[in-house]
Amino acid sequence: MSIQVGEKAPVISLYDTDKNQVSLGGTDKNTVILFFPLAFTGVCTAELCNIRDNIGLYNNTNAQVLGVSVDSLFVLGKFKGEQNLNFPLLSDFNKVAAKAYGVLYETFPAFEMQGVSKRAAFVVDNSGVVRYAEVCPTPGDLPNFTAIQECLASL
Repeated sequence: MSIQVGEKAPVISLYDTDKNQVSLGGTDKNTVILFFPLAFTGVCTAELCNIRDNIGLYNNTNAQVLGVSVDSLFVLGKFKGEQNLNFPLLSDFNKVAAKAYGVLYETFPAFEMQGVSKRAAFVVDNSGVVRYAEVCPTPGDLPNFTAIQECLASL
């Protein structure tokens, strides 16, 4: 079961594409955490490019956006560069965050891959409490960006 609204977010550190450790929770900023299955796939690219193109909406609510995938930080670095993404991508290669947030597929629907994260979105407020939680029903579904922005505006 995934983390629910009102629960404390797990505090987990992952590496970003610049090889820095970044915390998923327990920070002094509101945070949008976007789990996505795999870099270089069509829906993931569309999702993250939507965030890139609308990053001002998140910046205006004093929120940081973090993309999280089980891909290596090297793959994510190439993906971030090719798509000109303007927010950090974090490698959850060991699947610690996906497990803690309850968003890890046992078997990914495509190609029977094991250990891929579900597409999910969480808003964690600056006190570490989950204020929005959405796990998409299928990997082809996108999070509700409007609901995420409304949640951020209410914080």
